[in-house]
Amino acid sequence: MVVGSVRRARAVLTVRMVVLSLGAAVMALPFVYMLSTSFKPDSLVLQLPPQFIPHHATTANYTGAWSSSSFGHYFFNSLVVAVATTVLAVLLSAMMAYAFARFRFPGRTVLFGLLLLGLMVPTMMLLIPQFLLAKKLLLLNNLLGLIVFYTGGALALNTFLLRGFFQSIPFELEEAMLVDGAGPWRRFWRLILPLSRPALATVSIFTFLGSWDEFVWALTIINDPNKRTLPMAIALFQGQHATSWGLVFAASAIAVGPVIAIFIAFQRQFVSGITAGALKA
Repeated sequence: MVVGSVRRARAVLTVRMVVLSLGAAVMALPFVYMLSTSFKPDSLVLQLPPQFIPHHATTANYTGAWSSSSFGHYFFNSLVVAVATTVLAVLLSAMMAYAFARFRFPGRTVLFGLLLLGLMVPTMMLLIPQFLLAKKLLLLNNLLGLIVFYTGGALALNTFLLRGFFQSIPFELEEAMLVDGAGPWRRFWRLILPLSRPALATVSIFTFLGSWDEFVWALTIINDPNKRTLPMAIALFQGQHATSWGLVFAASAIAVGPVIAIFIAFQRQFVSGITAGALKA
């Protein structure tokens, strides 16, 4: 019986590993093809069957993409917008999550329910109201308009995840600080935030990724070429170089580089943070 159970467990584990490996390969294939094509000269981009390891690799596509159409300036614009959005959204959502997790006030449940209800509204339905609001606030054709609305759009999900993590922190730790006369702000800054690094890393990655890759809202309110962000630049770049797929894929590889670097740097915190937030929410 024991031997049979062990064999079945090993068989199930093997099947799971095979399925997961195949899934990972399927998910990674487009990225590998993009990376491979970005190192190919134009004459070898569309060859069949495709070569995932180019025999005549070149970095000319990367130098050409970076120097074409103010691509470096657009990269800097996206970096400013993504970093500012991440800092503001994480800070504000952490404050909101702490209030929902620790304080008791009238309408607390209703407000949190409305916050979750906002997650169910498709972003495309908000495009026209947001545009009219941005026009009233004089935020059209301005990077500040991107930062403000990206921050507002990230608050609901970030608050939901951080609230679950904050509730998992024992209240006895705060009671010890209460004895020493610590107020809510001091407990929030000195205790809650340092203990919530995994959750903060999780929402930071989500926020950075969302603001870095966003295209529709940026295309809606930005008309000045000097204010364009990276997704807009890649779209225009593809239109200008319809047959130069090596340049297009090189630009896409440059754009995805910071996101991959941030995820690798905070991978452990990301996994533990998303798990804790999902379990306690």
